[in-house]
Amino acid sequence: MTDHAFKIGPYTLPNNLFLAPMAGVTDRPFRQLCRRLGAGMAVSEMITANKSLWASKKSLLRANHDGEPEPRSVQIAGADPKMMAEAAQHNVEQGAHIIDINMGCPAKKVCNVMAGSALLQHEALVAEILESVVNAVDVPVTLKIRTGWDRDNRNGVTIARIAQESGIQALAVHGRTRADAYKGEAEFDTIADIKSRIEIPVIANGDISSPDKAKQILAYTGVDGLMIGRAAQGNPWIFRQINHYLDHGEVLASPSVKEIRQTLIEHLHTLYDFYGDYTGVRMARKHIAWYSKGLRDGNPFRQQMNTFEQPQQQLDFTEQFFAQLEDKDTMAA
Repeated sequence: MTDHAFKIGPYTLPNNLFLAPMAGVTDRPFRQLCRRLGAGMAVSEMITANKSLWASKKSLLRANHDGEPEPRSVQIAGADPKMMAEAAQHNVEQGAHIIDINMGCPAKKVCNVMAGSALLQHEALVAEILESVVNAVDVPVTLKIRTGWDRDNRNGVTIARIAQESGIQALAVHGRTRADAYKGEAEFDTIADIKSRIEIPVIANGDISSPDKAKQILAYTGVDGLMIGRAAQGNPWIFRQINHYLDHGEVLASPSVKEIRQTLIEHLHTLYDFYGDYTGVRMARKHIAWYSKGLRDGNPFRQQMNTFEQPQQQLDFTEQFFAQLEDKDTMAA
């Protein structure tokens, strides 16, 4: 056990690094991969509180946690307290150990139905939703928010107090407002302020892209944990690297070309198994693009990859691309 373990309810996580829930990205194959490479916990993609969509193929896949290590955290989104309570109960029945409430998503289609970070404007409704969900289930409930609605309305501290009073057991805060979406740089002053005013564990999120930045943010904000989203796309090793840096103060070498190839090939196989060939190939394209970012000849590789329709074509072309990279590395050495 490292000295940066993290507790949520009855669960002690191996460390305080979280994979952020990202729609269309943090499916079961990616969650398992990030856990294996050092994430203390991985939160599922957002599941809607709209009951009519629970039986859709998309929702069923999002709620699939077969073979995942405990605790399994499922994120729900919606704006109606009663529906959110029912969604929480439904997901606990399906095997969720922790329920996470989304009040951080800035996507227009989520905010237009008053869910996600749009809720931050309505503090009384926030309290009603949180209490309703906490009272509906016997498992820990966590919350993800942004620092506020826009830069003139950074009400993150007020929302954090409401969360604590409502019985929320951990709070993740993205260092941008709803209006910022993902533009500009995340700010951590509001997160530090939130941390200093509440007792429950706080997790910082936003632009945590390197071991050094991770250490700086922990020191600056005093938070209990870090949540990593976009920086893990194509780079699941970031968890291993940050853990090592926090534990030993030294920077681990980046993964070798060989390890990137092996991890990517394994990841592709898990995507085809999970989604089936047709959807698996399409889901694989974005991951392949992320893994190959910054690699020599990555651009033509990605363009060609987008023309393939069969898993075997993707696998063969990936093997071929990395074999060439390894040959060039050997020659350069």
